[in-house]
Amino acid sequence: MQKSELKTPFFMINEDKLIANLEKAKQLKELSGVKLVLALKCFSTWGVFDIIKPYLDGTTSSGPFEVKLGYETFGGETHAYSVGYSEDDVKEVADICDKMIFNSQSQLAAYRHLVEGKASLGLRLNPGVSYAGQDLANPARQFSRLGVQADHIDPALFDTLDGVMFHMNCENKDVDAFINLLNAISEQFGAYLDKLDWVSLGGGVFFTWPGYDIEKLAAALKAFSEKHGVQLYLEPGEAIITKTADLVVTVVDIVENGMKTAIVDSATEAHRLDTLIYNEPAAIAEASETGDHQYIIGSCSCLAGDQFCVTQFDAPLEIGQRLHILDSAGYTMVKLNWFNGLKMPSVYCERSNGEIQKLNEFGYDDFKRSLSRWSIA
Repeated sequence: MQKSELKTPFFMINEDKLIANLEKAKQLKELSGVKLVLALKCFSTWGVFDIIKPYLDGTTSSGPFEVKLGYETFGGETHAYSVGYSEDDVKEVADICDKMIFNSQSQLAAYRHLVEGKASLGLRLNPGVSYAGQDLANPARQFSRLGVQADHIDPALFDTLDGVMFHMNCENKDVDAFINLLNAISEQFGAYLDKLDWVSLGGGVFFTWPGYDIEKLAAALKAFSEKHGVQLYLEPGEAIITKTADLVVTVVDIVENGMKTAIVDSATEAHRLDTLIYNEPAAIAEASETGDHQYIIGSCSCLAGDQFCVTQFDAPLEIGQRLHILDSAGYTMVKLNWFNGLKMPSVYCERSNGEIQKLNEFGYDDFKRSLSRWSIA
């Protein structure tokens, strides 16, 4: 199977690029003693889990289906967390998770009896400090519902808990900024942490970013672990799959209204939702910073402002030309939807030996079934 034969749109995951990130994860684990669990909310494409499993310790979730997926397809440790569990949710996953982390003291009180004796009990804490580029993704934003604030904690709980989880980073590429957060947690919650077996520091620590000082991060994690006598966990998502996949699209039309727009057979609202939500323009492999030909890369959805980016090319674009939208693994495949009835991208993996393996494809029957299974007639 040749790439040129594949019908767009499609995601192409590159095994070599994935392994390069995983080798950095391996280095961090060896130097620090930290355990790493993959954040399925970011990337759940289980067809490539056989590549990832040798490097990581398990998975962590944000909902009951992710718990089941991690348990069934990844193995290792299965961490269960949700902002809001129902009783049925807890019953569904209590027997298959290793750690159950509750978001609030009220949920912990309501459901701990369903978990005790089956999984290790944890509680999410909100330290009131964070690192996030946008308020929408800031766990410590004003009126945050994520975790228990320090002034709301019942100290007696820590005699009955096994661990806690903090998640206060979003794409943090600054090791010194992370260390400052780590020190703030130690100072604010240290007396509680000393009573626990484990502490998860959540995700958003971008230790695979080019130039990131992994050795400095590892030393800080190891010192924190030894100070409080806990097993540390990180929950990487983007750090594992960053720059490992492209969304490949085709130019289907070129229109002009003040600026030229190349319309492609994909849409941010359906296939790359975070581009739209966070207003963060995508990058195109074929673009050129010095190119003389500027285009809006527009989607084929009906939403007026749905576009991937504005960028330049060395030569005019042509209908039928393929473009590669870079860094399209994280928060894409987990958020795919059927808006406008658009064709959903297939998913492939390019193996180290050059072989192209199909992981998933979607058709009209999938679209139809997602909307109704039965008729009232």
